[in-house]
Amino acid sequence: MPCKDVVEIEPNLAGSGLRVGVVMSRFNKDIGEGLMSGCCSELKRLGVAPEEITLATVPGALELPLVLLAMAQSGRYDALVALGAVIRGETYHFEIVSNESARGIGEVQLETGVPIANAVLTTENDDQALVRMVQKGTEAAQAAVEMANLLKAVNERK
Repeated sequence: MPCKDVVEIEPNLAGSGLRVGVVMSRFNKDIGEGLMSGCCSELKRLGVAPEEITLATVPGALELPLVLLAMAQSGRYDALVALGAVIRGETYHFEIVSNESARGIGEVQLETGVPIANAVLTTENDDQALVRMVQKGTEAAQAAVEMANLLKAVNERK
């Protein structure tokens, strides 16, 4: 550690006792389900009880922020996960959906103080998404648990 005699909050991937909400886009459903498979398996492996994981689905990536906002405002979740895939097509629509989805997810996180792991894949083609889906879902679960624990530790130091 570069600074001696400082208090460092160590990463904590213990999911026991955490409540996690997951919002998944149904557009590109097979990829969404692959993301969910990786996410759910990892949440359980980290100790999040299955009954403490709530899944909501939405039509597409642009609808993710609104449901994430409702879940964050409910006070029922320690962390949230956004799952989906936006795959480049032949029009500019890809750019709009990718950018606006990411912006909305970030705004919800900052506005509510509830951490959101963003696992909305933005890829050039289906093959890229298929290769990344399980790993990205796994990483999102890890990020959600780590951030929930980090915020709790930060708040305990007050």
